Amino acid sequence: MNQTIFNFSAGPAVLPHVVLEQVQAELLDWHGSGMSVMEMSHRGPEFMKIAAEAEQDIRDLLDIPANYKILFLQGGATLQFAMVPLNLLRGHGKASYVQTGIWSKKAIAEARRFTAVEIAASNEDRHASYVPMQADWQVSPDTAYVHITGNETIGGVEFDFIPDLGDIPLVSDASSHILSKPMDVSRFGLIYAGAQKNIGPAGLTLVIVRDDLIGHAPANTATMLDYAVYAKEESMHNTPPTFAIYVAGLVFKWLKQLGGLEKMAEINARKARLLYDAIDESRGFYANPVETRNRSRMNVPFTLADAAMDEAFLKGARSHGMIQLKGHRSVGGMRASIYNAMPEIGVQILADYLRDFARQHG
Repeated sequence: MNQTIFNFSAGPAVLPHVVLEQVQAELLDWHGSGMSVMEMSHRGPEFMKIAAEAEQDIRDLLDIPANYKILFLQGGATLQFAMVPLNLLRGHGKASYVQTGIWSKKAIAEARRFTAVEIAASNEDRHASYVPMQADWQVSPDTAYVHITGNETIGGVEFDFIPDLGDIPLVSDASSHILSKPMDVSRFGLIYAGAQKNIGPAGLTLVIVRDDLIGHAPANTATMLDYAVYAKEESMHNTPPTFAIYVAGLVFKWLKQLGGLEKMAEINARKARLLYDAIDESRGFYANPVETRNRSRMNVPFTLADAAMDEAFLKGARSHGMIQLKGHRSVGGMRASIYNAMPEIGVQILADYLRDFARQHG
């Protein structure tokens, strides 16, 4: 295929081209070991080196304090919907959740299997188009933790602030915006993220958890659902997703070579501005439903004024080398996911296409 393809998938998502090239070069023989990373023992010195470097690199990128553990798990963010309440209730009778879209609703539904859930705030009054300001939240002082979804991948709603909850632990599903900008980890009790958007391939889940929140799972908790087990055994209680950890480690190194998360944040701001400007300047031909301050920098949903033109829009996009722009089946329309690895030129081409299509069909 000669045409450059720009993949706007929400996940599994585009990976840095240089990382894929390195994976290709090392696929059959990692650093003269005679083995592919896929063939290595997870307890052998070769993979232990890969895992240690990956952990240190993400600790450097996010400036993670020493009193936080980094866990490389499996099961996706969806399994964390259960592991969080199992591990963090600590004898409390309820947990608090901020409802901002489909993924936070899923987290709430799963948490209700284990405890009473208090909805601290919700944006359903305005069709899930904004993040409620903290002044409007209702959080009981005896709640176990407060859970937020930092960026709603489907709805394109992103938090523009970190809540201040005093001694109540703050938990965030950061799956679709982690590593897109600096993040003050010390403000959170626990952060979790599925890898398949900004970290690496599907199969790996990252958990960053403060030491004092580990070791409180009920005695009858399944071994593989207890953070303490992974913390004690450095994520090696069983075979971890070795190849996914290896690729994630290469992504971390790519980010460091790029200039870190401050530089990545600058790039992401430019990309988002390119796309939102094209939408806003279309005089209603395209629309994004999200309040400006909460527009996601990673996932940009938009609709055409006439849904009958959707197929023509997608067909034209494909002819220009742009794929995976169809919106999530639950909301329709379009969605462009512009994660870290999406090059600026890809977003520029999409913005130009939006303007051209509107001129031709408006």
